[in-house]
Parts: sequence; C-alpha cells; structure tokens
Amino acid sequence: MSETRLREEICRYGRSLFERGLTPGSSGNISLRLDDGGWLVTPTNASLGFLDPARIARLDAGGRLVSGDKPTKEIPLHSALYETRGSAKAIVHLHSTHAVALTMLPEIDPRAALPPMTPYYLMRAGETALVPYYRPGDPAVADAIRGLAGKYSSVLLANHGPVVAGDSLEAAVFATEELEETAKLYLLLRNLNPRYLSPEQVADLVKTFGLELPSLARHEGHDHG
Repeated sequence: MSETRLREEICRYGRSLFERGLTPGSSGNISLRLDDGGWLVTPTNASLGFLDPARIARLDAGGRLVSGDKPTKEIPLHSALYETRGSAKAIVHLHSTHAVALTMLPEIDPRAALPPMTPYYLMRAGETALVPYYRPGDPAVADAIRGLAGKYSSVLLANHGPVVAGDSLEAAVFATEELEETAKLYLLLRNLNPRYLSPEQVADLVKTFGLELPSLARHEGHDHG
C-alpha cells in the first residue's frame, strides 16, 4: 500500500474512532510503521476526527521528523512498543471512557487487567497489562513498556487510556475497540458474579486460533520450575 493510501487510512480510522466517541477532543494518537523503518504519526494536539493526510508527521527510523506537523508527545510510548513487539506495524492510543475507568479500579491485576470474558477479547486483544500512572509524554513510560518484554499487544496506562499494537492498522483498531467493549462489559457486570470463560474454553481458543497469552507462558514456566 502506498504512503498516500496509508495516510488516508489513518485519517479514515481516526475519524471513525472519534465520531463514535472513543477518544474525545484532541486526545489519542495513531502511528504506522513503514517498510523503510520510519513511521507515520498523528500530530500533537490534533483531533483524530479532523486529520489532514498531508499534515501527518513522517519520522525516519531514528525518530526524527522528516515532514508534516510536529508529532504527538507520546512518541516514547509508541517507540517502546515497536521496539519490543517486532510484529507490530501500527499502534492506536485512545482515551476511551470504559478502558480508562477500568484502570482506576483497585482490584485490577496488572498482568491481566481483564478476565477472559469473551472469545473475541482474547482473539483480538489477547491479555492486557496495566502499567502505573505517568504524566503524558513522560519518557519513563517507555521503560515501563519495555519492562513488559513485548509479551502484550494491549496495554492500559493507569488513569490515561489503552495502547494497542497490531500487525496492521485495521487489526490495531479492531483490537482497541474490542478492549473498550470488554472493559464496558466488566464495569456493567462488576460485583454481579458473572460467568467468565473456563480454563478449558480458553485452552480451546488458544489451540484453535494459535493464541499466545502471557498467562500461559507464566504457568508453563512455573510448572517446569
């Protein structure tokens, strides 16, 4: 796909996310990794609903601005996720309401922010890590992402929002939407003792769809250790 088409795709998905209320105002950002190692990144203080393809920032492989407007201040966040997840081609970061609300609850497990509620949550988002609060743009958030060692494609920033990587822009957007809907389900069902997927049902999904879940790696390591 040409760079011109990729720029248009970023604008199209950005508008879709914005129009459905998944990231308000000028919040949220999208990046896409190019074949030459550079990136396309949405500009700082830009609304995802009103992006101009020509003004999207283009960075070289070293993260330096080549053309377009000044990029989002969340570059360290995107950079760390690309660095640790070699399969990542696109990253979506939103301030979606239910995902942000989830990060503020006291019972959330940082290694699995959501239980296995639906098959498509596991199939699209996998499991989700929760990292502590950092102010927006703080380079220290990159170290927190690196600490996850590339095991998670979906990450929640405490009191801030989701960051989701995918092997395409479409995959990253769909996974982010699935994460938001699952967070909404969790909040609707909280304290109602809902029935989650059983370990056997999760194992069937893993086997059928080839899922790689961090929790399985932990359990295997414990069993052999």
